[in-house]
This record gives sequence, structure tokens and C-alpha cells, in this order.
Amino acid sequence: MTTWMWFFILAVIIQRLTELSIAKSNEKWMKSMGGIEKGEKHYKWFIILHCCFFIAIMTETSLNKHVLADINYFLLLMFLAAQAGRIWCIQTLGKFWNTKVIVLPGVIVIKKGPYKYVKHPNYIIVAVELFVIPMLVGAQLTAVLFPFLHLLLLRIRIPREEKALTKAT
Repeated sequence: MTTWMWFFILAVIIQRLTELSIAKSNEKWMKSMGGIEKGEKHYKWFIILHCCFFIAIMTETSLNKHVLADINYFLLLMFLAAQAGRIWCIQTLGKFWNTKVIVLPGVIVIKKGPYKYVKHPNYIIVAVELFVIPMLVGAQLTAVLFPFLHLLLLRIRIPREEKALTKAT
């Protein structure tokens, strides 16, 4: 991997760790307000998936014989659009944004911002990122494999999240 690729991957990892910190703070607040966590059993698989994602990128690009030196500006634009979408999701949900499924009984499901148009916009954004990030650094196998694995996990998570949100309101 070239220097810009290492910095790019490091920046994404720092962003993810920052988001986990925000989520943890929101989790503490929600639970102090009576929030109930659902789907604890499958959450660990998302953590494992995302950790393996970065390991796969670094491994694949290290093993790659052909090195990408140029930036694909279309993919970079897609990545930046996904980041704007992620920020929109986080800002829209505010203290309710989380990486876990935590519901506050009696609280109405938020249907503004991106949630006005799509039920789970953040999951779409993550799927885009799981494709775009590895493609930007030349990890094509990772770009194909991880969005697929993400979709498999969402087949478990989304129904559980929908059930939890429906029961909470």
C-alpha cells in the first residue's frame, strides 16, 4: 500500500473508533433513561466483521503485486458522499444514534432527515463503504466479500430491530 492509502485507512479506523465512542456515550444515556438493548447476541458479529474488514484490506493490499498509486476520484466522491450521509444519520438521531439496537419505550420512531426517505439509511451507507473503501486501495476481493457478509448479518439484525422498535412505541 502506498503512503496515502495507509493514511486513508488509518483515518477511517479513527473515524470508526470515534463513532464507537459516540455510540457508547449515547448507550449510557439511553440506558439511564430506561433504554432496553435488543439483539445483543448478533452485535458481536458486526464488530468481528468490521475488524476483519480492515485486516482483509491490509492483507490483500500487502499481497497485491500491482500497486495503485493514483486516486480514483469517482470512488473518492462516493466515499465522501457516504460520509455526508453518515453524518446526516448521526445528527438526525442525535442521542438516539447507536451501533447497538437500544430502544426507549414510548419514544416515537424518528422519521425525519434521511429516515424520512429510507428506514435504515445507515445500513445502506455501510454497504457502500464496505465496497468503496477497499476498491479505493485496490482490494477487490475484500470489496466483493464484505458487503455480502454485511447483507447476511442485516438479514438477522433488521427484523430484530424492526420488532424492537415496533414493540417500544
